[in-house]
Amino acid sequence: MLWKDKYELGDSLIDTQHKELFQRVETFMGTLRSADSWEDKVQHVNETLEFMKGYVVEHFRDEEVYQKSIDYPGYEAHKQIHLDMVNYVLQVSDEYERSGFDEKMMQQFGGKLLAWLINHVASEDQRIADYAIKRKEQAND
Repeated sequence: MLWKDKYELGDSLIDTQHKELFQRVETFMGTLRSADSWEDKVQHVNETLEFMKGYVVEHFRDEEVYQKSIDYPGYEAHKQIHLDMVNYVLQVSDEYERSGFDEKMMQQFGGKLLAWLINHVASEDQRIADYAIKRKEQAND
C-alpha cells in the first residue's frame, strides 16, 4: 500500500480521507497497469474520475476547514494548490470525455495524480501537521 503512517496529520477525518484517496489512486493505477483490454478498463476509469471529481472537492473543503480551525498561516496558499488540482482533474476529465476515452491520457493522468498525491500529503500537508503540533505545544507552555 502507498499510504504510510508518517503521512498522518493528526486529525481523524483528514487522515481517513487521505487513506481513502491513497487506496482509490492505488486501485486506479492497478487498473491502468493491468493486462486487461482498454475496453474492460474504461468503466473503472470512468468511475474513478467521477469519484475524484466529487471527493477531492469534499476532502479539500474539509482540510481547509481544519486549517482555519487551527489558524494555519499558509491557508491561502494551500487553498490555491487545492483549487489548481481540482481544476486539473476537471480539465482532464473533460478532455478525456471529448477524446472518446483516450487511454494514453489516462495513463498520464494516473502518473501525475499519484505523484501529486504523495508529494502533497508528504510535504504540503505535513506543514499543517507541524504547525498544529507547535501550536499545541505553545498552548501547553
